[in-house]
Amino acid sequence: MSDNHRLEYLQARLAEIEAQVEEAWEQSRTQWRYRFTQGRIEFEEGVRDAHRLAKVRWWQFLRRTRLMVVLTAPFIYAVFIPFVLLDLFVTLYQAVCFPVYGIPKVKRAEHVVIDRQNLAYLNAVQKVNCMYCGYGNGVISYVREVAARTEQYWCPIKHAQRVKGVHPYYGNFCDFGDAEGFQKQTPKLRRALRDLDQDAD
Repeated sequence: MSDNHRLEYLQARLAEIEAQVEEAWEQSRTQWRYRFTQGRIEFEEGVRDAHRLAKVRWWQFLRRTRLMVVLTAPFIYAVFIPFVLLDLFVTLYQAVCFPVYGIPKVKRAEHVVIDRQNLAYLNAVQKVNCMYCGYGNGVISYVREVAARTEQYWCPIKHAQRVKGVHPYYGNFCDFGDAEGFQKQTPKLRRALRDLDQDAD
C-alpha cells in the first residue's frame, strides 16, 4: 500500500471512529438526561432536583477531608499562575507565527472546556476544583495541539526510541534516520496542516 493510500485509509478509519465516539457521547447524554441547546446544557425535568438531593454540603465535604489533603491545596492552586502564562504565551505564539507558516490556528474553545459547575450535585468547593481542573487540563490539551502542529511543520521525524503518549500527527512522521524520506515528506506534511481547516468543515 502506497503512503497516499495508507494515509487515506487511516483518515477514513479515523472519521469512522470519531463518528462512533460521537454516537457514544449521544447515548451518554440520553442516559443522564441532558442535551445541548445553542451551546447551553439543559437537563430534563426533575434531574436538577435529584442532583441537589445528592449534594454534600461544602462544610461536610471539608470536615471529611484529611488535614494533609487540605494543606496541599496551596501547591495545587499555585500552578494556576504558570497555566495562565502558558495559555497567554502560546495563544500569542500561534497568533503571530501560524499565519506566517500557513498553519490553521488551534481553536482554544475546543480544548478549554469549563462546564462542570453546572452540576447541582457539586458543592461550591467541588465546583471551584472542577473549574480549575477543566482549565488546567484544557490548557495542556490546547498547548499540546499547538506544539504538535508546530512539530509537524518544522521537524516531522520520529524519535529513535519509543515515546509514550504521542500526539495524533506523530504516526505520519518520517522514520528516524530516513534522510531522503524527510526531504520528500516534509512538504507533504506541511500541506496536510494547511488542509486541517477544510477537514474540520
